Amino acid sequence: MVAYFIAFAVMIGIFVVGCFVAKLPVGVSMMLAALGGALVGGAGTDTIRLMVEGEFGYVDTILTIATAMVFMKVIEDSGALDALSSLIVEKFHRFPAILLILIMLIIMFPGMITGSSTAAVLSAGSIMAPVLALMGIDAVTSAAIIAMGGLLGMIAPPVNTVALVICAGIDVPYVGFTGPLLLLTIPLAIIFVLFLGYRKAKNLDYETLKPALEKQNEVRKQYGIRIYIPFAVLVILMVAFKVLQIADDIGMPLIFLISAFVGIFTGKKFNVFKLVTDAIRTAAPVMGILMGVGMFIEIMTYTGARGLVVITCLRLPQMLWLLAACISIPLFGAVSSYGAASVLGVPFALMFATLLGGDDVVVLAGLSLIVSVGDMMPPTALAGLFAAQITNVKPYTKVLKKCIIPIIVLLAYAAFFVANSNLIANLF
Repeated sequence: MVAYFIAFAVMIGIFVVGCFVAKLPVGVSMMLAALGGALVGGAGTDTIRLMVEGEFGYVDTILTIATAMVFMKVIEDSGALDALSSLIVEKFHRFPAILLILIMLIIMFPGMITGSSTAAVLSAGSIMAPVLALMGIDAVTSAAIIAMGGLLGMIAPPVNTVALVICAGIDVPYVGFTGPLLLLTIPLAIIFVLFLGYRKAKNLDYETLKPALEKQNEVRKQYGIRIYIPFAVLVILMVAFKVLQIADDIGMPLIFLISAFVGIFTGKKFNVFKLVTDAIRTAAPVMGILMGVGMFIEIMTYTGARGLVVITCLRLPQMLWLLAACISIPLFGAVSSYGAASVLGVPFALMFATLLGGDDVVVLAGLSLIVSVGDMMPPTALAGLFAAQITNVKPYTKVLKKCIIPIIVLLAYAAFFVANSNLIANLF
């Protein structure tokens, strides 16, 4: 037990020093922390193998991020982003509350299909950011709306990757989650977007916006309906392979690439090579973080530090279980939300569902919502960092501060679900 603790303490110590003292990139700090843990934990000649295996642990997410960024650059440079933004404002400017709710649901949609907050923020979030700006909402508030939409999108049905990870850990089939997940996410989505944005958007004056929309309207007039084809291709492919499952899933990276390729021919011309280079350069820091996270989790598992965390959770007094879940899971999510689901989500699911006799499905749904907060926790904070990036907000802490109240409400609502799982299960 002491050896496990020492290995874990060394990893955390190296990470903190590297990230906050030496000011190294988060991904590099995690890699060094994993390397230190491997050496202290006695990995020896297995160190390189473990580091490489861990590095590729999130390869699917890394590919999704890279290709999503390419798609976003294509629709931005082709003029499709501007055209869609002006169209939405033009059609719904008289109903700001409805417009905000529609924007929130659009932001959530990619996350609902992929189970990734990053995909939601990078794709729909980037598309909606200019719309929020046109409505008179400042950049920090826009980033907060996009980030919270990303979190709720990754938890909403039909695909909840976090719940799938926990299901695999306790041998529960991923069945019957649609109702509880909708009840968890849709009310919060409506409340959060109106709480954050309605006060600033309710006085929207479309006449004053018309001059700012002239350039976007010119693009719409020049290219007509074909400017929107990349969006249509993206939605059609996502629905066909993720929802209807008409064939074997081709994966989100290929869906993004196909949609981006179509966008080359539907709007303004641009340098494809430069665009791809810029997109990968923009996404590189987050891809580096995910590689570091994979190494960190792999070495935690090898050294026994992961087991130490699980055992510590199980030894807590029963009255503190819910509070511990709401604090420890998001904090561990600062390393990785998927890692938090695997390392902490599984033991807490066993504690609430098995030991306390709660309903498996509702407990797992509530815990998955708690796990999502990890994507807002620095230093990784994938949803928050990307939301800040696409709205040009620096530093990221401004976005996190704006999201404090929604996060507290989210955790309280999730805790209520877990604590009253049997009562809520009766609704379905």
